[in-house]
Amino acid sequence: MNLVRSEWTKFRSLRSTWLTAAVTVVLGVGVGALSASAQARESGGEGWDPTAASLTSIIVAQLAIGVLGVLVMTAEYATGTIQPSVVAAPRRGRLLAAKAAVLTAAALALGQLIGFASFLTGQAMIAGAGAPHATLDQPGVLRAVIGSGLYLAAVGVLGLGLGAVLRSTAGAIGTLVSVTLVIRLVAQTLPESWREWMGRYWPTAAGENIVSVVPVPGTLGPWQGFAILCGFVAVVVAAGYATFRTRDT
Repeated sequence: MNLVRSEWTKFRSLRSTWLTAAVTVVLGVGVGALSASAQARESGGEGWDPTAASLTSIIVAQLAIGVLGVLVMTAEYATGTIQPSVVAAPRRGRLLAAKAAVLTAAALALGQLIGFASFLTGQAMIAGAGAPHATLDQPGVLRAVIGSGLYLAAVGVLGLGLGAVLRSTAGAIGTLVSVTLVIRLVAQTLPESWREWMGRYWPTAAGENIVSVVPVPGTLGPWQGFAILCGFVAVVVAAGYATFRTRDT
């Protein structure tokens, strides 16, 4: 418990933490509102999902919250404070677990704030455009909104795992961007069978299904997709633990 308190103190005392959190909220909610407004003008057809339209904020917010996860791990390498940390907590698994616990709690709170703010702002934009909109009491809507926060928290922990593996802020952020966006864009140039597989099973693509209320043909269910994302994050964090435990600092 003392280790968790120590990590929380370090987490909240970093200026980069609050700056990244503020950027995450502003970008997330702002992009969600703009996207919802743009999609509302083309709505009304079959498959229109006003909830998912307002939660496209996760596309941008995932990068900011993933960077926050990276910084939780790599900031200490950059400043050299990792040495006293491992001296004070020689059992590195506990140190990494404390960092993960603090980040997960903060990312969950931040993710839920973004999710609900994006949904409410987006639905107001959609209703203002005269398009069919959603409310939290409709089936599947509350799950999708809460799910957007869970998705963002998972990406934050992914950033932590990448930071533990690579120990470089630039390298971990570059890998995070590749995993969440670049590889999926490149997949659009692949043969159709590969493209469909990537759209169905690539971890972040599968995980995003949790924000959908109207099922998209050919994709996994919301919890199935999120389970794939969580499994991928667990593998990366396990690799980070193995690296953190065996490498010299």
